[in-house]
Amino acid sequence: MKLFAAAADAVGRRSLQGDWTGLTAAQLLEQLQKDYPGLARLAPVLSIAINREYATPDRRLADGDEVALIPPVSGGAPGPAERPLFEVTTDPLSADEIAARVTNPHSGATVVFVGTVREWTHGRRTVHLEYEAYAEMAVAQMEQIGREIAERWPGARTAIVHRVGKLAITEASVVIAVATPHRADAFEACRHAIERLKQIVPIWKKEVWEDGEEWVGSQTGPEWMHRTE
Repeated sequence: MKLFAAAADAVGRRSLQGDWTGLTAAQLLEQLQKDYPGLARLAPVLSIAINREYATPDRRLADGDEVALIPPVSGGAPGPAERPLFEVTTDPLSADEIAARVTNPHSGATVVFVGTVREWTHGRRTVHLEYEAYAEMAVAQMEQIGREIAERWPGARTAIVHRVGKLAITEASVVIAVATPHRADAFEACRHAIERLKQIVPIWKKEVWEDGEEWVGSQTGPEWMHRTE
């Protein structure tokens, strides 16, 4: 099992070994809280990923499944056409280069969103941020966002690249580029991409302040976690 961000801190390890075959995701989460009491405060917002997809509470684990515990979520360069549309990287981000990945002869507009590290948040000075990702699942979820956009806005092409590691003030943490045949669609699709990224993509950030540090984020997890019926 892989653990990330606040969940890894609570357990004191980034991986766990065990035989959980036959347990549901809900039962596994309950068992982990018993074995690692530090997870108790996170339990209401933790989710389980199985084979790089969010698992519903009744999903049963099978032998060989890749399992990850997901806390709430707040390279030699080839040419642009050869770079992946969805990527997690430690390299500095270039908005122009990422926009070039989606621009094509059929697009009449390209909208680019750049998220950057700000110095002040709620009156508290940030020294730097540290980003961490479950990279394989993050890319899979980004690809899902790309499919959603292509279905809702025909002809749209999307690229999402997120940087991880230590980032200084003003550095770009994420770049999203969407190219569509029409201008209004490009704006709407780009907004959809950043909202969905904040909801489902397992990337976390640690705010390092002058007087402390904390894992923070606005990710809410899959929709089924918030159903009340």
